[in-house]
Amino acid sequence: MRKPGEPIYLRIHLIALALVLLATVALPRAAEFFLGPLSFGTRALAGIAIAVAGGIALYMLYNASARNEP
Repeated sequence: MRKPGEPIYLRIHLIALALVLLATVALPRAAEFFLGPLSFGTRALAGIAIAVAGGIALYMLYNASARNEP
């Protein structure tokens, strides 16, 4: 049983975090492969947008898990 105050890290949380970190770098590189060369600013902006969207998704995932925890 989990002790009070102990963080909740399920395997799915760690997998989701790894996917968000990978997507932040991989998706702009994949777009560059299909669309052609992208400027540094475009890659950086896309990476930041992906990181923010992923962060919101992870927050929602962690928040839902925390509510279901006794």
